[in-house]
Amino acid sequence: MTKLMSNRLFWPIVMLAALLVVNLIAFPGFFSIQIRDGHLFGSLVDILRNGAPTLIIAVGMTLVIATRGIDLSVGAVCAISGAVACSIILGSPDPGSVATVAVAIGTALLISLVLGVWNGFLVSVLKIQPIIATLILMTAGRGIAMLITEGQILTVRSDPFKVLGSGFIFGIPVAVVLAAVILGLAALLTRRTALGLLIESVGINPEASRLAGVRSKGLIFAVYVFTAVCAAIAGLILTSNQTSADANNTGLFIELDAILAVVIGGTSLAGGRFSLFGTLIGALVIQTLVTTVYTVGIPPIATMVFKAAVVTAVCLLQSPRSAEMIAAARARRARRKRLVDDAASGSGTGSGPLTPTRSDSKEVSV
Repeated sequence: MTKLMSNRLFWPIVMLAALLVVNLIAFPGFFSIQIRDGHLFGSLVDILRNGAPTLIIAVGMTLVIATRGIDLSVGAVCAISGAVACSIILGSPDPGSVATVAVAIGTALLISLVLGVWNGFLVSVLKIQPIIATLILMTAGRGIAMLITEGQILTVRSDPFKVLGSGFIFGIPVAVVLAAVILGLAALLTRRTALGLLIESVGINPEASRLAGVRSKGLIFAVYVFTAVCAAIAGLILTSNQTSADANNTGLFIELDAILAVVIGGTSLAGGRFSLFGTLIGALVIQTLVTTVYTVGIPPIATMVFKAAVVTAVCLLQSPRSAEMIAAARARRARRKRLVDDAASGSGTGSGPLTPTRSDSKEVSV
């Protein structure tokens, strides 16, 4: 049990289970899944679908953090990709055409690729601190999205584009399928090849990795490009689900949720070893927490406070110091139980507790 509790994923899984139980108590039909017109519907399906954009970004963020980096610009990239796609669809004579939607999505992904190259160039080539380099695009990105939309909310009516956010594939939401594919590809590339080991080596000691022949610049460059593409896909899903591009609100604060998901999943912000499965658990915790807020009926003004309190509790429980305190408490309890058992066994045989004596004591006669 001690070994199980020392695992960094133990407390996030416990918290996820606790949140699910709270939802089940508040809403007895929470676990029910129905099939309507061949599609899956239910609260659990909603958690997966609504949490898909956060998970997609968190996958890329995991690799960035593993290299000792951070990307604060993913929310702005979401807004830019959604603005580009909607502006192209609205400017087309046939918004409902599959070809038009394909061009819009391809253009948005291409622009996000350029933005990822920009972040990667600043961090890997110019050696600017990642938090500063990505803060530049985080600040300017919203302005770029506003310029694309001309300060307006662009509403689109295109059935092919709407599929990204609310469509289904074999009864499963498209957003969930995309998140699963991206997570699976990332896990396959990082755990079935040497790529994951190289990323971890760069995060643990970049200079030693360079001396060992690892091209750290190329790896850092690649993870920022990959994260930007993930952010663009998440932005397209969010925009499609809303059927509109809102430069101010699309992807707002999603970078913080992604970072929280990565940290809850056990990946250290200091870089090095990472866990994509842990990131999945973290993203589910974040989205289940949001769902719990609405299910339980917590006032909207207290939502952020409640969310921060739960996340803080999870982080404290999985901290190394907490693990040491729990292990010490269990050791004291085991030692106390052993002393009680020894005392009980001694009294049972009729011999009282042994009284310590000094071997060098001498009898003194008067």
